[in-house]
Amino acid sequence: MFFAIGLSGGLARLNMSVIPQSLEQFPETLEPESRERLEKVVMEVFSKEDFHKANIRTVAKMAGVSFSTIYKYYGSKEGLLFAFVNKRLGVLTERIVDHLQGIENLKEKMRKVFWVQLDYYERDPELGRIIFMTVPLATWMKDRTFVQKKMIHLYLDTLRQGQEQGILNPHVRTGVLLDMMHGLVQRSFFMWIYRGQQTSLSGQANRLFEMCWRGITNPDLDRIPS
Repeated sequence: MFFAIGLSGGLARLNMSVIPQSLEQFPETLEPESRERLEKVVMEVFSKEDFHKANIRTVAKMAGVSFSTIYKYYGSKEGLLFAFVNKRLGVLTERIVDHLQGIENLKEKMRKVFWVQLDYYERDPELGRIIFMTVPLATWMKDRTFVQKKMIHLYLDTLRQGQEQGILNPHVRTGVLLDMMHGLVQRSFFMWIYRGQQTSLSGQANRLFEMCWRGITNPDLDRIPS
């Protein structure tokens, strides 16, 4: 998510009773200036360090917020990080919704979704590093923010519509089509970072999307006589 491969398939299997409430604990009562400083430092630290090596005391010192205050409002290292990850993913979701306004053609909808993701991670590489590289998937899956229901349902509804129209491959679960798209986004971001961010990530969107589109379209269409 912005997602790990297999996210859509794992949604139904998550045991919500054991997931921490960090999503509901986002501390609106923490003063805005402190929250802004925390967000900046948290995203910087956790995007550069492996999750298990990142230290909340370091975050507290850099942000000028006491260690006890962080634990009072966020409860844990996981709660602290995922509160801000969830915030930024929420912005991504709303950006996707805005960009889809007025687009009727299914292929162009999916092209736009693909481009928005790459563009967003190019503009916010700290978020991409955290969810794709520095945080173990098993750690994020235990947190309620992992689900991202609004975004996932947006994707699945659009892809399912394509399957029902016979445009997209109807022989696999809708989640498999989603995993293909997210897998390509994840891999593209990872290699962009590995290669030193020397080219535009979003500038590759059209070429990559055309490859992905050929992989998710209905294979039976090739067998229909013209």
